[in-house]
Amino acid sequence: MYLYTVMEARGETLAAAWTQDGPLYRLSDLGVSYGSMLELIEHMTLAELRTLSPAGKTPLEPGTYGLLAPIPRPRQDVLCLGINYADHAAESAKFSDTFRKAEPVPVYFSKRVVEAAHPDEAIPSYPGLVEKLDYEVELAVILGKTIKDCPVADVPAAIFGYTILNDMSARDLQTRHTQWYRGKSLDKFTPMGPCIVTADEIPWPVRLDIRCYVNGELRQHSNTAQLITGIAEALSMFSQGTTLLAGSILATGTPSGVGMGFDPPRFLHPGDEVLCEIEKIGQLRNTIG
Repeated sequence: MYLYTVMEARGETLAAAWTQDGPLYRLSDLGVSYGSMLELIEHMTLAELRTLSPAGKTPLEPGTYGLLAPIPRPRQDVLCLGINYADHAAESAKFSDTFRKAEPVPVYFSKRVVEAAHPDEAIPSYPGLVEKLDYEVELAVILGKTIKDCPVADVPAAIFGYTILNDMSARDLQTRHTQWYRGKSLDKFTPMGPCIVTADEIPWPVRLDIRCYVNGELRQHSNTAQLITGIAEALSMFSQGTTLLAGSILATGTPSGVGMGFDPPRFLHPGDEVLCEIEKIGQLRNTIG
């Protein structure tokens, strides 16, 4: 199932499609009363979602709604993996010594998200504050269950679904401060979408092609099979001693081809269009404002 948060004239609502490009149906028309994606994740299982049917219902009319990020306001900061593709680790180390990993263990950081940017929304360039604006296409994993001290083998059953996340980064702020938090957390630096694809739609282990285009030029292309630390291992390790709530989001890292990886670097500027694409999920398109 493909789950969306949409904005209609009546306000924010949840919708679902049964194929990647199929029509959208309001979940309220299917008897689902939850008003937000987080409420739905907390209270409905994938098995319960599979019992829903659009038969006899009227789909949303194209042009009467806009897409929001599937989880517009995450409950906790988005948990992220840094330097999690080998080719990106190499290009990052060339750009700055601050990206060199001292030990072969996952690099965790987080992004503060007041409200995630939605598909097609303009991302502020912050002139005067940011000079080195960069993009990072990433597969994001959404938990369907609260976990703590979770064994690796139990992680797949705790996953609700997947979406696309663009880990927008101010490289000058990121390298200026000891931690990456500042350079990752400016408002609207977490575009997500277009939907959540439920975990039952994607075989485990997750092996999906991942791409990013800037102004139509392919910049990043890899496959999530190339993750250094896998999804289950990353979530299990972080959950040791730490509670991850249902609805928590893990961004799994980005492959090579980011702006800072070029010589000279190719950072974003106002008017640029960034298109993130992941197999079986769709496309996330944003312009730089």
